[in-house]
Amino acid sequence: MRMPRVPRPRSLAGQLFAMQAVLIAVVVAGYALFTYVSDQRQAEDAAARQAMAVSRSIADAPSVHAAIRTADPSAQLQPYALKVMHDADVDFVTIMNPRGIRWTHPKPEEIGKHFRGNIEPALHHKSFTETYTGTLGPSVRAVTPIEDRGRIIGLVSAGIEVKAISKQVQDQVSALLGVAAGALGLGAIGTYVVNARLRRHTHGMNAAELSRMHDYHQAALHAVREGLLMLDGQYRVALINDGGQELLGVPSEDGVVGKSVAELGLPAPLTGALLASEPRVDEVHLTADRVLVVNTSPVSGGERRGTVVTLRDVTELQSLMGELDSERGFTQALRSQAHEAANRLHTVVSLIELGRAEEAVDFATAELELAQALTDQVVAAVSEPVLAALLLGKTAQANERGVELVVSEDSRLDDGLLPPTLPARDLVTILGNLIDNAVDAAQGSIGARVTVTAYAEGTELVMRVADTGTGVDPAHAELVFQRGFSTKPSGPGGRGLGLALVRQAVTRQEGTLTVAEGEEGGAVFEVRLPLDTDTTPAAATGRATARGDA
Repeated sequence: MRMPRVPRPRSLAGQLFAMQAVLIAVVVAGYALFTYVSDQRQAEDAAARQAMAVSRSIADAPSVHAAIRTADPSAQLQPYALKVMHDADVDFVTIMNPRGIRWTHPKPEEIGKHFRGNIEPALHHKSFTETYTGTLGPSVRAVTPIEDRGRIIGLVSAGIEVKAISKQVQDQVSALLGVAAGALGLGAIGTYVVNARLRRHTHGMNAAELSRMHDYHQAALHAVREGLLMLDGQYRVALINDGGQELLGVPSEDGVVGKSVAELGLPAPLTGALLASEPRVDEVHLTADRVLVVNTSPVSGGERRGTVVTLRDVTELQSLMGELDSERGFTQALRSQAHEAANRLHTVVSLIELGRAEEAVDFATAELELAQALTDQVVAAVSEPVLAALLLGKTAQANERGVELVVSEDSRLDDGLLPPTLPARDLVTILGNLIDNAVDAAQGSIGARVTVTAYAEGTELVMRVADTGTGVDPAHAELVFQRGFSTKPSGPGGRGLGLALVRQAVTRQEGTLTVAEGEEGGAVFEVRLPLDTDTTPAAATGRATARGDA
């Protein structure tokens, strides 16, 4: 059985249109009612003033006084009253004696009869107005005494029928209703235009759908681990999610929204990327302790409305890539060493085939002693396993590139010296990138050599890498640590990231990083990292007199 289709709730724009149309109709109807009541009262007041003016004019007229003194006042007053009614636009004029007997009336048959209405105030020399139902129906009338030398000789009443007043008010209200209908029509058209625009912006969704979308939006915004940052047209923060706050290291959302990007205290290259008008795709930027991949996309709708920024944390990935590059280099070095070992093995075999066994033994022994001596030298100076393995691998890589890597005699790092708070990964990042940078600088120089010194001094771990390259221009002493700076041509993967990662790792460990000119003309990079005081004294004992210049 087919279920009956439930009608879809009216869209938000439709609901607003209906509400506004009803509101306009109520306002117009209320105004029309108020105007009707007000005009009715004003019309009655105007009629009372007109009747009072007419009655006083008649009471002061000399011809009226003269006619009252005649034997038949009605003969002269009736034509006069009818003429005044016509000229003054009133519905009746009644002139009577002090007892209320009519001398005039619009209907001649009413002459001589008693006036219907109140005349007491007029008999006390007071003019007054009232609404009273007489022979002509309800009317607004004025009654005024006719006085002669202080004596009341007659009364005069002039009035306008209520139905005439109502007809006048109805004509005004009809015109008002026409104007109100026009206003309602214009209001409805304007409301429709506004709501049509609103309907486009809300995509025809009703309030419940918008509310549900907002809830989903908030849930998705705070659930994603990637950072999301939205900037308005003036590059102020309009929205930031939890991931963005964590990755950028900024305060809570309430303390950031509304601030300019330049006020967030981010590194200059990252700030420049966020302020750029053109889109940025997969750019790598460094903060104090993270490596971020930044993508920006302008939001436009005929004009620039803002920017959407996504942030991904690749700190661990970048570290692993650095380690992978080292392993690849080590593998290449091993491949080359294997090739050299094959050559040496062929030499040994050839010597044996020539019957020169003793020379073959001497040649093989010398090669073994050379390799063992290198290993013993490194392990004796740096027994910490991670750094020892790194140095052995870097030595083979440097040798492949024609550079001699030497561990200085001043080096002394015993196994167990490094505290748990100083992770091996950071040490690999620091020392590995410094050595790679030094090998790059020394390659091609006369007597190409890189000297590595590592030792503990007091409560600090000191690592120094010197090369025989061209050195660092003092003007670039700070620039070399910024991401993207390099004096060498950029390769496929870009340059200028290694030293920036070194400084980031050093900053994370609250250490110091300096560069100076070496004795052999190259550059000397020195890193000092704090050590736990509990582990330092024993290790520092063997280093008390070992420090020298690198």
